[in-house]
Amino acid sequence: MPFPIHRIERNSAQLVEALGSKPKFWFRRDNQRCLFKAEDRGTGEDWAEVIACHLCRLLGLPHVEYELAIEVDGETLLRPGVICANMSPFPKALILGNQLLLTLDASYPHAQRFKVKQHTVDGVCEILGLLEPPQLEWMSDVPPGIATAIDVFIGYVLLDTWIANQDRHHENWGAIWSGEEGSVPSLAPSFDHGAGLARNLLDSERKTRLTTKDRNRSLAKFVAKGRSAFYSSPSSSKPLLLLDAFHQFAARRPLAAEIWIDRLRSVVCDSVSDILDQVPSERMSSIGRQFTFELLELNRQRLLNWEDSP
Repeated sequence: MPFPIHRIERNSAQLVEALGSKPKFWFRRDNQRCLFKAEDRGTGEDWAEVIACHLCRLLGLPHVEYELAIEVDGETLLRPGVICANMSPFPKALILGNQLLLTLDASYPHAQRFKVKQHTVDGVCEILGLLEPPQLEWMSDVPPGIATAIDVFIGYVLLDTWIANQDRHHENWGAIWSGEEGSVPSLAPSFDHGAGLARNLLDSERKTRLTTKDRNRSLAKFVAKGRSAFYSSPSSSKPLLLLDAFHQFAARRPLAAEIWIDRLRSVVCDSVSDILDQVPSERMSSIGRQFTFELLELNRQRLLNWEDSP
């Protein structure tokens, strides 16, 4: 059965959200403050976001719940997109990674969004060591043995490698402050995965990479080149490859990394196929579905073999 598509009336918009590059606005639904995030470029960010959400469920990873939606004006269909509830309703507050890293280094380039060489594994781990793990409401299905903010974040980095998400820059992770003076912020659930799953490729390229005999154009070669938004050091010329980023975070807490790997190992192919099959055909093509499944399976195998990697 396809995922439902929620109709969001344009006149329900209460506040335009300026953060980020995509059109979005806040509205109220079932007495909750929710965000509508438009996907008006036709690049698949909507289905990528929803698929990633359901993959998080398979892993037991703390995450924001996303659902497919469409903005409407009466009977007129305007823009597709996704919706999610506010993860930090008042008096709570979301503190983004760039703001957290600024507390460690007053010269941290917090206003720069991409290619921030100071966004290092060491710096992120130092901040994570000061945070509580996500609040209990987000931790209901986390595997036993995952106890600290760093433990949980390693799961986020595993997810990024699995879904080929290259977009966990310093505004795509953060912490939630309870609003109580003197309280320690807790790691926020994982959010904003719409850049994953190579969703912006054209179907013609997907087909080529699935069928070519040219190793340099193959899907395997493609996924191996995916880069994270983390750097090994401020002097690094490029961000870490996704799998290398996982290795570096995993080295901080090997037991936690192994626990997340075991949870990924328990994911069966049919569960992934079922998720992909629920994306409505008007949002995702059949070749897109096939390509995404193969991408996820290739990256899953690369992660399951992580102990054999350097």
